Amino acid sequence: MLTEENVIKLNRAISTSFTILCLLSIPLIMEYGISVKTEPTIWYVDDDNVTGPWDGTKEYPYQNITNALEHTIDGDTIFVYEGTYYENVFVNKSVSLVGEDRETTIIDGGEKGSVIFVTANSVNINGFTIQKSGRALYDSGIFVERSSDNDISHNTMTNNYDGISLHYSINNVASGNTISSNNNDGISLYSSSNNVVSGNTITNNNYGISLYSSINNVVSGNTISSNNNDGMYLILYSGNNIVYRNNFNNTYQVMSDPTNVWDDGDEGNYWSDYTGQDLNGDGIGDNPYVIDVNNQDKHPLMGTFSDFNVAWQDKTYHATTICNSTISNFRFEIGPETGNKIISFSVTGEDGTVGFCRVTIPMELMDYPYIVLVGAEEIVPTLLDVSNEAYVCLYFTYIHSSHAITIISSRARKLEIDLYNLNATYHALLDNYSTFLGNYSELQESYRELNTSYEEHLLDYSENVHNIRNLMYIFAATTAIFIITTIYLSKRAHEGKASARARTQTKKRTHIPLSVLELKL
Repeated sequence: MLTEENVIKLNRAISTSFTILCLLSIPLIMEYGISVKTEPTIWYVDDDNVTGPWDGTKEYPYQNITNALEHTIDGDTIFVYEGTYYENVFVNKSVSLVGEDRETTIIDGGEKGSVIFVTANSVNINGFTIQKSGRALYDSGIFVERSSDNDISHNTMTNNYDGISLHYSINNVASGNTISSNNNDGISLYSSSNNVVSGNTITNNNYGISLYSSINNVVSGNTISSNNNDGMYLILYSGNNIVYRNNFNNTYQVMSDPTNVWDDGDEGNYWSDYTGQDLNGDGIGDNPYVIDVNNQDKHPLMGTFSDFNVAWQDKTYHATTICNSTISNFRFEIGPETGNKIISFSVTGEDGTVGFCRVTIPMELMDYPYIVLVGAEEIVPTLLDVSNEAYVCLYFTYIHSSHAITIISSRARKLEIDLYNLNATYHALLDNYSTFLGNYSELQESYRELNTSYEEHLLDYSENVHNIRNLMYIFAATTAIFIITTIYLSKRAHEGKASARARTQTKKRTHIPLSVLELKL
């Protein structure tokens, strides 16, 4: 029977069961909440922020990077506003650290340990000044250990023991960094392979770039200058690295124990102490730059190498120069009235000396033909034979002072050249037609001569046929006469023989032996 007391007990049981069910579901709900989070989160760090996102523009604000890292998961981004952050950052998640401004967003290690220590894969670090690591061995502005697929780009590394260090790490990129005034190496690789070190400015360190037991790395497009010891130092089985398009200007340029590759087959490196010549005028030295018996740059550059990024239609292109002038104010633009694509830059050098530029331009960005102006004067560049379907390579010279260089991909010039080529083709066709007419006349004359000769041969053939026919008649007649004569003579001979036999038989009948006569008598 359902009494009031039983109803109360039942309600209590249901309430208790529901509470237990809710408690048991909490871990599942939490797990579900984590698993459904698919969109990466941007976490903000501002050393001035105390109370939170006061202006609605900053979400999840933290006062330091370390605290923000505690709340991130793989794929998240930490955006750090300008300021100085006194901390040592340990990165064990695949996140991106992005500074607001590399000059004013500073991470200061307080002269202890490495400023940023990376153990995760796929970490991106860009837009910071990273300074004041410890002074012990391996202390670095950024230290990467047993990690891969990281991108360290567009940072300033200064006043550390090493600027950037990769230990037992592969497939990383260090590019576009300014690395100066570090106590030991600007960039060092220990037992690390298949990394790319490109486009960095590495100056006033003890060593510029050092490789220890590291192979198959690419070092290209770096400016390595004014370092106290070697600009580049490769030892302990650090072979088969490719080093090209770098600018070396150090008291001691390179030391390399093993054999490495110092050019890409067309362009090598610029060496401030290279004394060779460029007699064929292509911006490449005629003789190798000799490091040692096993290491030679076979295509040393006669001027410094520069790589300029050109953004156009959601794509970034690379226009490069090799030039003995100082280049500034590089710019790409579209002519507002003509629609022509234009590259321009300024060159400066010692007055009265000869300057040169070797400029490589992607054909997809600016297709040939080009107008090249030095100031307001048009000059004719040399189209180098290394040009191909992807890139065009121009070489031109000028007398130094300060000049504005303008390279124009001109539609009008293209039409002019196309018209010229069409006209040249037309004249070539006319020449070919005249040649054809001349050949046709010669062919007709040859035909007439051949026809005359043929008719003469026909007459000779007819005469020969007539003679042969007469000979056949004579032969037939002679043969007939011969046969008739033979038959006649044979018949006469036969008749003669028959007569002779008859006479013989007659004689036999008229001749009676004497003995027979005697018997008759």
